[in-house]
Amino acid sequence: MRIALSIFIGIHGIIHLLGFLKAFGIVEFNAISLPISKSFGIVWLLTFVFITISTVLLIAQSNYWWIIGIVGVILSQFLIINYWSEAKFGTIVNLIILVLIVLAYSTFNFNKMVSDETAKLFENSNTIDKNIITDHMILDLPAIVQKWLLNSGAIGKGAVYNVYLEQDLQMLMKPGQKGWTKGKAKQHFTIEPPGFNWSVHLKMNPLLNVVGRDKFENGQGEMIIKMCSLFPIANVKNDKKVNQATLQRYLAEIVWFPTFALSSHIIWETIDNHSAKATIEFNGTKGSGVFHFGKNGNFRKFVAMRYKDANDTEPTEWTVTATKTEDRNGIKIPVEAKADWKLENGNWTWLKIKITNIKYNVQKMPVVISEY
Repeated sequence: MRIALSIFIGIHGIIHLLGFLKAFGIVEFNAISLPISKSFGIVWLLTFVFITISTVLLIAQSNYWWIIGIVGVILSQFLIINYWSEAKFGTIVNLIILVLIVLAYSTFNFNKMVSDETAKLFENSNTIDKNIITDHMILDLPAIVQKWLLNSGAIGKGAVYNVYLEQDLQMLMKPGQKGWTKGKAKQHFTIEPPGFNWSVHLKMNPLLNVVGRDKFENGQGEMIIKMCSLFPIANVKNDKKVNQATLQRYLAEIVWFPTFALSSHIIWETIDNHSAKATIEFNGTKGSGVFHFGKNGNFRKFVAMRYKDANDTEPTEWTVTATKTEDRNGIKIPVEAKADWKLENGNWTWLKIKITNIKYNVQKMPVVISEY
């Protein structure tokens, strides 16, 4: 689709080059029968240059192609107005390009918001002691949690104080949806204070995409979903249910950085030989869930009573299940997982994720602008 749009815009630019060549008597340009002065010929050339540069930047997947493109559209429309009787249909092309520019700006604006938020999240976090995690430090935890930490490889390594990861995902937007919607996500975690920022780009079809951002910061959760990065679908914040739900999500995802099990924000309670309940509280928000492990100490699943959205009157059973576990950066973590809601008519698997990249204790929080 990007290549097709680039060709479409590029052809529009070449047409303006022909106007310049006609003005200087180099070629005939029969589409415009009116004479073109040399001064106007320079404007035709400049329009070609701006549109061509914009096209090259679009092909190169630059996030700034629209800035050059809008200058080209303005110059193009100026020429069309001056040669209206023969060039008026070029206005349709300019309107199409202008719509693309608006969408590109919206995506740029969304990405900048996420970039600014993650930078702030990183700046406000504390670099906790880099002490090596030892067997002695985990003695107060439930036996199965100790086994998990030992099995994960976290013992003998430094504590994690921030995390950056990338995900490939498949999502069902509603029960009964046919066919998975594919997307890519970036997520940043801080450990002290607990916080995360998760942004996702979902490709609904070649022309339509949905972007979303969930975050937990200062004890509060927030969710934004936009169609084409422009039209709001959901914008929820300052809600106790959302605060709790996002904190519970954070709790479930500590399986990607197991040393957080030692955090003073968590209280552990033994359930049985293979499970333990964790209750996390921060800045007035409290959530809990039960971690289940296999005999070897591998994480199996996390189960919590969680609100699906702010309109729910009662929480719903929510389960995150590991489907594949691998060693990443010396730590054994679930690299593939699925999430389910337990509905009245059965379980609804609405999300499947695959970790494609994970980094611990980065000095500068990576902010990767999506190619969508």
